Amino acid sequence: MSDLDELQSAYPVLGQHLPRLPLTSLPTPVRLAHLDHSSGTRRILIKQDDRSSLLYGGNKVRKLEYMLAAARRKGRQTIATFGTTGSHHALATALYARQHGFANIAFLSRQTRTLAVRQVLNMHQKIGSELVPFDGDRATRIATLRRHLRGRNAMIIPAGGSSWLGTMGFVNAALELSAQIGRGVCDLPQRLYVATGTMGTAVGLALGFALVGVPIDVHAVRISHSSITNDEKLARLAAKTVLMMRRLDKSIPPNLAADMRLTLRHEFFGEGYAQTNAATEHAIRVARRSLNLKLEPTYTGKAMAAMLADLKDPATAGLCMMFWQSYHTADLPVSGEAPLDRATMPAEFLSYFS
Repeated sequence: MSDLDELQSAYPVLGQHLPRLPLTSLPTPVRLAHLDHSSGTRRILIKQDDRSSLLYGGNKVRKLEYMLAAARRKGRQTIATFGTTGSHHALATALYARQHGFANIAFLSRQTRTLAVRQVLNMHQKIGSELVPFDGDRATRIATLRRHLRGRNAMIIPAGGSSWLGTMGFVNAALELSAQIGRGVCDLPQRLYVATGTMGTAVGLALGFALVGVPIDVHAVRISHSSITNDEKLARLAAKTVLMMRRLDKSIPPNLAADMRLTLRHEFFGEGYAQTNAATEHAIRVARRSLNLKLEPTYTGKAMAAMLADLKDPATAGLCMMFWQSYHTADLPVSGEAPLDRATMPAEFLSYFS
């Protein structure tokens, strides 16, 4: 673990109000790769957030540092969160919650059947997560929450960890990359590609770059339904984050959200959440073969598909591009062939193994 905190260093007043529970090994590396493309050989920077933690890397852990610290400060005993059955966020939350002595509840909704989903469900069982099916209409879901959370002294973490507090993990990440650029670790990328669902990662990065005046255009590639990922919700999350930052530190500019250089990209979503397509599969193959980069079809494959498509545009010929690797690339230490414990697996989830 590392206590590196660029936000604390640059904004000590803000940082003192935002304690972190150190879960990460920071800074994560940036490496330069060369990609042979129809547009020529292109230099691609890769921010390796897959190496953010040995326990479970990827982008979720940066958010959890702030939210689990808040849970501990408030004396919570249980951490509850939401996701689909294969949610990396729900699994990361469970792993870090259990590591730090919290009970955990994962409210999970259905998604496309894949081997990865089965492995995630088995990993939840391996660590003792309380798995709760979370489908149905609004009244049904509220009743489910009440039934499982009553008397549990729980902190509820939203899907994707994308509260204003979780978003601060990526304000900090933007400052981390800005510091790496300043030290000469890498060149300044003009454009950064990252997958986005609940948008905390993308909003945090864009706010952080705006805060320190680093001119990086963040292209956030949508991987969730437009009811979840849209410009209205993006603006609300950005505004709430700036409001809370200014409440803690009046030196934060009031117009910070207006200075974000953030574009939502919708054209690579395909047929649905966790559903792959030809462009995504091509991007995964190119990343593995040419960039030594392991991607997956739900998130990072679609972000890479966007970058590869843009490389064909002559207007991008002189741009330095960065890909933000947000996927936990290490294999989970469980099989997905059969339920780890059929007797305790919720019946609604057994169908993923049939």
